[in-house]
Amino acid sequence: RTPRHVAIVMDGNGRWAKQRHRPRAFGHRAGVQAVRKVIEACIRAKVEVLTLFAFSSENWSRPEGEVRHLMDLFLRALRKEARELAGNGVRLRFIGERNRFSPELRAAMAESESAALNEVRLTVNIAVNYGGRWDIVNAAQALARAARAGLIDPDAIDQTSFEQHLSLAPLPEPDLFIRTGGEARISNFLLWHLAYTELYFTPVLWPDFDETAFRAALNEFAQRERRFGKTSAQVSGKPEAANV
Repeated sequence: RTPRHVAIVMDGNGRWAKQRHRPRAFGHRAGVQAVRKVIEACIRAKVEVLTLFAFSSENWSRPEGEVRHLMDLFLRALRKEARELAGNGVRLRFIGERNRFSPELRAAMAESESAALNEVRLTVNIAVNYGGRWDIVNAAQALARAARAGLIDPDAIDQTSFEQHLSLAPLPEPDLFIRTGGEARISNFLLWHLAYTELYFTPVLWPDFDETAFRAALNEFAQRERRFGKTSAQVSGKPEAANV
């Protein structure tokens, strides 16, 4: 029982650096190495989709120097890793509002997304300047514009048509959500998509999150019973005891 789609909030870079009496930038650089390890682990586990929360729309409120370093690190990592990832069958996608990024960074994102792959072993979505509420509002606005233009009937809008306008379309919804760093919240990440996702919280700080820690999350997922509103008997296919 391997999840098709894993979504991760990568938390704990700053605390990891603080424990080592180093600046936060040191933790963010170590976090990039953890991303590489998890991508490799996903390929070995035959996970189809990985979505990483790299930079939220709320993260712009962090100190200016830290934000600038994150943008520089993001650009350098793209230039260094994108070609190698494509060569290993990893397709990159970016979700979120890109207008606040520099033209140089936006160009690097577009170039990495358009890389030719002989085969797709893993799709990696990187959420940057992303928020779950933004995603839902953006989809609603797109449907409203289409209805105003007479392209769709408002009464025909349903869950399926709404989902087609969300950032992750047409990919499957996450089966497993992981948050590192010990915090137990989803922080405005994929709010629509996590309705029936299994949630897994670990105290492991992101730079320390390696394949062993990832396998622990997969093992926990394999033990969960996913009912989607049904009873355990319905899921198992066993006859259910009659109610008295």
